[in-house]
Amino acid sequence: MILSSPSEVWGLLSDGHRYGEWVSGTQSVLFADPKWPDVGARLKFRFGAGPLTLDDTCVVRICEPQRRLELEAKAGPFGAARIAMNLTPWGEHTLFILEWHPLRGPGSRMHGLPVDYVVAVRNGMMLTKLARIAVREHGGTAGAAGAGAGAGAGQEAA
Repeated sequence: MILSSPSEVWGLLSDGHRYGEWVSGTQSVLFADPKWPDVGARLKFRFGAGPLTLDDTCVVRICEPQRRLELEAKAGPFGAARIAMNLTPWGEHTLFILEWHPLRGPGSRMHGLPVDYVVAVRNGMMLTKLARIAVREHGGTAGAAGAGAGAGAGQEAA
């Protein structure tokens, strides 16, 4: 659970220039479509650690403001993945569920352990960052409670 409202969390998701603040591994946002997060809008960013980087693109596939955002992340020769974020009001807070599924490329053939474990750890880190930013900017007192609770393979909840 994120101790901020869905509209406050959506404010972060809908600002493509802030993507790198909460998405683990992002070094910089290279381009954010002015229409982000409308369906078809693109976000280009540099991903990696140290000198090992890759320029990636996310395309919005589904956008239901303050409820749901689904992206297709394309990483060149590494394939593509579906990233689905669902925001559900939970009192004054937000139940945030993140799902990741490989669509094509090597990731789709390596789906399962240990890849799913690495993705789950990365997703947990992203959710923690997102929760902390939302709470810091909207006067809350804590970040995420129960991150990962109730989530299955490829899913994280905060």
